[in-house]
Amino acid sequence: MIRIVSPSRLHLTLIDLNAEIGRVDGGVGITLESPGMELSAVEAETVEVLGDSVLAGRVRKAAKSLLPEDRGIRINIERAIPDHVGLGSGTQAAISAAAAVNEVYGLGKSVRELAVAVGRGGTSGIGVAAFENGGFLLDGGHKFKDKGAFSPSAASHVPPGPVLFREDFPDWPIVLAIADTKGAHDAEEVDIFKKVCPIPLAEVQEVAHVILMQMLPALVEEDLESFGAAVNHLQTVGFKKREVEIQPRPVLDVVQFMRDNGASGSGVSSFGPVVYGIAGSMSEGEKLRKEVQQMLDESIGGEALLTKARNRGAEISGGLF
Repeated sequence: MIRIVSPSRLHLTLIDLNAEIGRVDGGVGITLESPGMELSAVEAETVEVLGDSVLAGRVRKAAKSLLPEDRGIRINIERAIPDHVGLGSGTQAAISAAAAVNEVYGLGKSVRELAVAVGRGGTSGIGVAAFENGGFLLDGGHKFKDKGAFSPSAASHVPPGPVLFREDFPDWPIVLAIADTKGAHDAEEVDIFKKVCPIPLAEVQEVAHVILMQMLPALVEEDLESFGAAVNHLQTVGFKKREVEIQPRPVLDVVQFMRDNGASGSGVSSFGPVVYGIAGSMSEGEKLRKEVQQMLDESIGGEALLTKARNRGAEISGGLF
């Protein structure tokens, strides 16, 4: 039996949805210790997926894209990442399923080859890199002539962008607020890209400046105050600004509450509704988690979690029969 444990991720922002100098996308993100996805797999005569019904279709489709002809697999989804909330569940489900087939049948493919086979990473490469190595990640996007359009990963067919920078993330507690609603996805997500892109070049330049000259140095120097300031700044500019603007009021209230009550930086991951806040200590993080849980209970509903970064990729264990 093969067992795979894969991580969720925060997507802090896309960088360039203007493409004037020839590249598009790019982004920064943080791999998370929890919530995560866990599945087990064994060889079978047909394709069978047990467990989480929401992700079953994606897992089945991904497995079929890798399976040798006339072979099957039985996959049991034992733990899932909430879907369409901004934690990267689609990428982890697809790559985990592909990795299971890869291990069961000894195909010898790399993580990036698996990502290409299942069509993930066509806009953001953060989820693929999180599966591969974890940590804090910066990817370099794609040549616009190869991609040809502003579009989300689910509607893009280019390989994941190159990882330009990867660093262990400090042991800073991270509070997650997972509101009881869904973020933009599928056709709605495609429509948003069409509506707001290209992003004005000056905003793209501002995003790049904040990442290069504030966020990355703060990360390397473990300067929480400056890293938090960069996170806060990124909520107000570029494509992230547009992602923030479409959030329901209770989600925006949590972003501000975290910032006012102990989080050095807070923001929305991907299209949301997940809000994250980075705290200075476990006691501060737990206090903030409890307060945010009360906010969710009194408004939109949902769950507040306390986690931290995961500085390693997915875990694959077991072997061939």
